[in-house]
Amino acid sequence: MSNERYKVMKKLRAAEGGIMYSIDCFGDHLAEREGYKSLDGIDAVHYYLVKKYNWMPAQVRALNVEDLQFLLKEEMHDWKLPKEAI
Repeated sequence: MSNERYKVMKKLRAAEGGIMYSIDCFGDHLAEREGYKSLDGIDAVHYYLVKKYNWMPAQVRALNVEDLQFLLKEEMHDWKLPKEAI
């Protein structure tokens, strides 16, 4: 494989990781907003989507990063990463 392809793959995976990190942090925000007592991060996101769309947990857990970002786009519109998460 070419060196250029590896560079592109590395950038893509880093971007996906950054998006997932933002979704994890947003899950903490959701947990606080929704009053979840024992959920945070991605678990809070999954629980929120189960409740919002009446989907089964396995369906929600199977969503990829792009799907999660799409489903949360409106919710996350004005939300910013907390300073301590940057």
